[in-house]
Amino acid sequence: MELIDFILHVDRHLTEFVAAYGAWIYALLFLIVFVETGLVVMPLLPGDSLLFAAGALAAAGAMNPFLLTGLLIVAAVLGDSCNYAIGRYLGPRVYEMDSRWIRRDHLKKTHDFYEKYGGQTIIIARFVPIVRTFAPFVAGVGSMAYSRFMMFNVVGGVLWVTSCVWLGYGLGNLPFVKDNFSAILLLIIFVSILPGIIAWVRHKLASSAAKP
Repeated sequence: MELIDFILHVDRHLTEFVAAYGAWIYALLFLIVFVETGLVVMPLLPGDSLLFAAGALAAAGAMNPFLLTGLLIVAAVLGDSCNYAIGRYLGPRVYEMDSRWIRRDHLKKTHDFYEKYGGQTIIIARFVPIVRTFAPFVAGVGSMAYSRFMMFNVVGGVLWVTSCVWLGYGLGNLPFVKDNFSAILLLIIFVSILPGIIAWVRHKLASSAAKP
């Protein structure tokens, strides 16, 4: 419940943290982004909405937007690199696992992304919750060449952080956005999971059509 409250009211929690700890907000955001992208067991941490809220706070003068963007790009790239290394270490035997920490359905969903988009999955997945966390992990399991992985990793990290932070920076001070910030965050979350919902519906429809 605390995690859900944080996700739905991330702007309020970040504002409270800035008031209490000042510049340590940079370290907190760095840690959250690194953990979400770097630890395969933490796929449900806020990503897009957190970056948007951070950009909005920067627009209000709480943070330097350029420093914020740079630090979070580093966190995102290092996180994916860590996740890749964990997947490389565990290897293909991970597909035999199905625990509360490493869900087989999440692995399959990410594998399907690779089947459709190839190496570009690393970039596209940045904007898709859960798949964002599992994509570098599956790349490591599949032994994607590290140099190729890093190319997609850096491009994806730059695009994801920059677009989300600066969208929040550009819109954060608009009266409508300020007055409806929680609703905006919910909309961001919904839009980010919409591709997964569409894919799930298509899969169900295809399965139903295949049955005699």
